[in-house]
Amino acid sequence: MVNYAQPTSVEEAVELLAADAWVMLAGGTDFYPGLGEAPVANSVLDISRIEALRGISYDDDRGGWRVGALATWTELLRADYLPASFDCLKQAAREVGSLQIQNRATIVGNICNASPAADGVPPLLVLDAEVELTSRRTTRRMTLRDFLKGNRHTARQPDEIVTGIFIPDTAARGKSAFFKLGARRYLVISIAMIAARIETDDKNLVRNAAISVGACSVVAQRLPGLENDLAGRKLTDIGLIPEARHLDNLSPIDDVRAPGLYRMQAALEGVRRTIALCVEGQA
Repeated sequence: MVNYAQPTSVEEAVELLAADAWVMLAGGTDFYPGLGEAPVANSVLDISRIEALRGISYDDDRGGWRVGALATWTELLRADYLPASFDCLKQAAREVGSLQIQNRATIVGNICNASPAADGVPPLLVLDAEVELTSRRTTRRMTLRDFLKGNRHTARQPDEIVTGIFIPDTAARGKSAFFKLGARRYLVISIAMIAARIETDDKNLVRNAAISVGACSVVAQRLPGLENDLAGRKLTDIGLIPEARHLDNLSPIDDVRAPGLYRMQAALEGVRRTIALCVEGQA
């Protein structure tokens, strides 16, 4: 029998999850298209009325920013109080479907969907995002890198709700940028995506660099070799540092959008362009 529940608190929701199997529904922008012409076959837990899951705010206790599970892409774009390091995430927000989709779709839903081409994942990776999961038993946190296990597969257990994303102060520094390549300008699934965040010191040397690439692996990947090679370099010199070897941990596939070799070449060029955008933002 298919059931429908619409709890108004996290406590009520996790009690339901502990007792039965449910499919989670928040913004619904992936849920309903995924049904196609088929009827709903699983019990639905609609969390859209849980007020505690709304909003984007600063967490004084932990020292960082919290994105609630019901925060939408439009809400993010309108959050003019966020630091410049969030620019890459805001730029990705503009690439998430149409304006109507951005008004409904949630940032947390984007990571829970766990698509290799999820627009929000590369920016969240360079922001060192942590995922908060709550069950009746406990609340646990893990890095986004550990949360994403594969194509449409995450570390969320059946009795857990992803209640939010946390971005620590240590990652909310520097300038950032996002680059997306698709077959057309808007309303398109990515061929390659790149996010970069560059933090400099008072001598214009790179103190910290975070670079990630999406749609070129089963899960978006950081580029640790490139990040290490950028550290300590003059800001004006870093544009020419990225080389093909820095992308060795990627594993792009051939599909209807592009062959793997093209994705790799596009990713390298995209990395160079995204770093250049970060440099322009600090020049």
